[in-house]
Amino acid sequence: MSPFDPSKKQVVEVAQELVRKGYLMATGGNLSLRIAGQDAFAITPSNYDYMKMTPNDVCILGFDLALLEGHLKPSVESAMHGAIYQVRRDVNAIVHTHQVYASALTLIKAPIPALFDEQARFLGRSVEIIPYAPSGTGFLKSAVAKHVRNHNNAFMMQNHGALVFGHNMERAIHNVEILEKCSLAYLLAICSERNVSKIPLAVREIAFSKLRNDQKKIAKGGSVTSGE
Repeated sequence: MSPFDPSKKQVVEVAQELVRKGYLMATGGNLSLRIAGQDAFAITPSNYDYMKMTPNDVCILGFDLALLEGHLKPSVESAMHGAIYQVRRDVNAIVHTHQVYASALTLIKAPIPALFDEQARFLGRSVEIIPYAPSGTGFLKSAVAKHVRNHNNAFMMQNHGALVFGHNMERAIHNVEILEKCSLAYLLAICSERNVSKIPLAVREIAFSKLRNDQKKIAKGGSVTSGE
């Protein structure tokens, strides 16, 4: 039995849950989980059917992308995941999806302002657009590593999809769902051609400060509750 087995099992369970909920489709997207106490992470393999995936198919990589365990080729976005874990010590789970409504906003380069309290509390001040770079390239890795330093937990990659973080996998799943709610609401509001209201700046900053406090606790090895 491998010490990585619990992490690999969780990656598969979450991937299949996201397929059932419609956030992951076919073989698109990828997700990963930081290995506690190590400079390593578990990540989905490249171009593999999530519903056929087993824990044995999940790859374990070091931050240097050395393969520590696994028999399949890891996701082409592995370098991006590794870079995020290195610049964001508060992030322990990463989900990259091609979810429809967030992806639509990337096509019109429409970042999402602070529309709802829960958005600011868990996703950050806004959901920004990371400029386009080809999938699996060093250009994308560098662009993502630069943008995620602002401590938001959700981003949209131009002409690509969504990138969502959590201090654990449960929180990452919740954040994926919050992002899609905000994306759909914002798209509908834009289509109305009326002014889109935002939450007050003071409320946004209070909510974001709670998120930052959580992140600082996690970065120091502490813990927070999912609803805290």
